[in-house]
Amino acid sequence: MKKVYHRIIQISGNVISVDAEDVAYNTLAEVTTGDQVSLAQVIRLDRQRVYLQVFAGSRGISTDSQVRFLGKPMQVSASEDILGRIFTGSGAPRDKGPRLQDQMIDIGGMSVNPSRRIIPRNMIRTGLPMIDVFNSLVESQKLPIFSSAGEPYNQLLARIAMQAEVDVIMIGGMGLKNDDYLFFRNILEEKGALTRSVMFIHTASDPVVECLLVPDMTLAVAENYATNGKRVLVLLTDMTSFCDALKEIAITMEQIPSNRGYPGDLYSQLAARYEKAVDFEGAGSITILAVTTMPGDDVTHPVPDNTGYITEGQYYLTNGRIDPFGSLSRLKQLVNADTRDDHRAVMDNMIRLYADYRESQEKRSMGFRMSDWDHKLLKYGEKFEATMMDLSVNIPLEEALDQGWSLLAECFEASEVGLKSELIKKFWPKPEDAGQKTGKAQEEEAE
Repeated sequence: MKKVYHRIIQISGNVISVDAEDVAYNTLAEVTTGDQVSLAQVIRLDRQRVYLQVFAGSRGISTDSQVRFLGKPMQVSASEDILGRIFTGSGAPRDKGPRLQDQMIDIGGMSVNPSRRIIPRNMIRTGLPMIDVFNSLVESQKLPIFSSAGEPYNQLLARIAMQAEVDVIMIGGMGLKNDDYLFFRNILEEKGALTRSVMFIHTASDPVVECLLVPDMTLAVAENYATNGKRVLVLLTDMTSFCDALKEIAITMEQIPSNRGYPGDLYSQLAARYEKAVDFEGAGSITILAVTTMPGDDVTHPVPDNTGYITEGQYYLTNGRIDPFGSLSRLKQLVNADTRDDHRAVMDNMIRLYADYRESQEKRSMGFRMSDWDHKLLKYGEKFEATMMDLSVNIPLEEALDQGWSLLAECFEASEVGLKSELIKKFWPKPEDAGQKTGKAQEEEAE
């Protein structure tokens, strides 16, 4: 029988405090006021003083309300029936389906010991050339998508969810507008990807504490699938909303603020979630892609700044495209040498030529005299943006590499691109093919 406490010491916003003994951090509690029962979670311990965040808000709660600690943390179902379902941040059904109560597991557990992890070695194909060709996504990698407000980052995540070659997609939405939630749900339903997906969605109108639970809910289910041999891709949007929720609760509890009002443990809070990315020996893997919006497009803001120290690179979303210069996958060299022998050469040289295009573009805008080489670069850059950088493109890696060769052959002579002669001989489109036979076909001919 759990002890019931009848005296609430303080009510501050949606946070209440009581004096209690033998209570653990993150433990759940029921707050009863008359016939109303609200769920709360322990968010701070100060000797015997226990602070709880009330999920549904503190309206109606008085100092004589009853508090009963349940002796367990928040849990989520790991049932096989969870695929295709949509839940709130507290695990309640958002899709009007039945509540799942079997195979309940704790959320917010410890990360896997780094010494028990294996070196990432498998590529996750997404069908997006700016990822697959130029900054390959690797299993068990943790990567943020740095974006400013107004960029189509949710559309990018939805496209990755539809196209990524993985077993299970986990989507965690934090502070979403209702339109964004409906967009995710509808497009995954239309494209048939919802059947392999699980969604935990917190909207801007939901209780703030549910925003904090979304990553933990999402990652707990992901861990369950990964330990059972599934390749899981976790898509989180937006981690800045998660950090703002941390900030709001810290202010409510009158904690001493750190940089720009965020709590001093912001780095630890982010790392506890990102470090869930792992590749299990003999089982599955968890890969994390998380949108981080940058207020004022400022990469030195505390949220992207702390994120950059934890993750293994980043994708920059600028003007509706993945920027090839700011973006970086630090693990790409572990996989792109094993895809096709021209992958790294095409990647390096196409980006080098695109950088030259940017310089020629600047020369043109300033009215400088343009050389024949500049005109070639301008033609190349415009076609590169249309065929490789457009987020609507969905082609396999090999086809994207073939397309890269065709683009180079259309704009330059073979001697101008800086590629090794053996690669030129093997992959460069032959004149009689008019750019039609490239890649695999020529590789077979060479053999």
